[in-house]
Amino acid sequence: MVEIVTDWRELPDGLTGAAVAIGAFDGVHRGHQAVIAAARDAARRLGAPLAVVSFDPHPRRWFQPDAAPFRLMTPAQMARAMQPLGVDRLYLLPFDADMAAMSDESFARQVLSGPQAARSAAGRSDGLAIRHAAVGFDFTYGKGRTGSPEGLRRHGETLGFGVTVVDRIDDPDGLKLSSSGVREALKAGDMTRAAAILGRPFAIEGEVIHGEKRGRTIGVPTANVSMGDYMRPAYGVYAVRTRLPDGRVIDGVANLGVRPMFEIDQPLLEVWLFDFDADLYGQTVETELVAFLRGEMAFDGLDALRSQIDRDAEAARAALS
Repeated sequence: MVEIVTDWRELPDGLTGAAVAIGAFDGVHRGHQAVIAAARDAARRLGAPLAVVSFDPHPRRWFQPDAAPFRLMTPAQMARAMQPLGVDRLYLLPFDADMAAMSDESFARQVLSGPQAARSAAGRSDGLAIRHAAVGFDFTYGKGRTGSPEGLRRHGETLGFGVTVVDRIDDPDGLKLSSSGVREALKAGDMTRAAAILGRPFAIEGEVIHGEKRGRTIGVPTANVSMGDYMRPAYGVYAVRTRLPDGRVIDGVANLGVRPMFEIDQPLLEVWLFDFDADLYGQTVETELVAFLRGEMAFDGLDALRSQIDRDAEAARAALS
């Protein structure tokens, strides 16, 4: 399991001294994975733990609190995506007023390095005391985004840590390996392209909440999950796979959106799990959107809706087979 650390202050020695990859890492897509791989190479060379430095909330949410939902994953999903990459620790640092006000030099000196002489009686100190940092070619940091990869390398020379800058990675198929590329694919309902950039299907994780239970009246009980701050993929019907808390993975079909026939204020993911009948209320599930089947539609009545759901289920089974 990847250990999650939520501050850079008052850390014991056991939580410092790593080789780190630094960035937002929303999606942990193939471009992010290349940066983590560079940090992993440094960790092996130095005999250091491998860690990732990211932020919560996402800096974009801090600077644009009214921005439309845009996240591609939760912190828990981020940690799970990093586990097979060999990451030992995820520094999920609070992006607050203090962090937003830091210059690039202050961030490097106080957060990444840290005044090692200033130790408390309990043997703790501020700063991550990193031994190496890996960043992407377009990495910026510090107040006003004044910091650059080359600037970080200069700070590292002064503060005693190395820096690797990972060049842009071009996919042979012309995919843009970026979080914005994933969002563009999701908006278009192109789940194949999104999965190719991510290296896995896009998935929504959340607690199963009570709905209107209308689906039960037509024999289609659904597990409903709020979209929260996830970006909104194309509204419509998807072939899905849902991972339950006990580890089971169940195929299904889901509607994502506002349901034109029974309109709701906020978009909802409503998943019908095939050949499954159990109470999931209050439990956290993760649903992969494997294939987009059709856009949202309005129907003349429940019979027409039920007939379409049966066709959607058949299409979902075919897509997942």
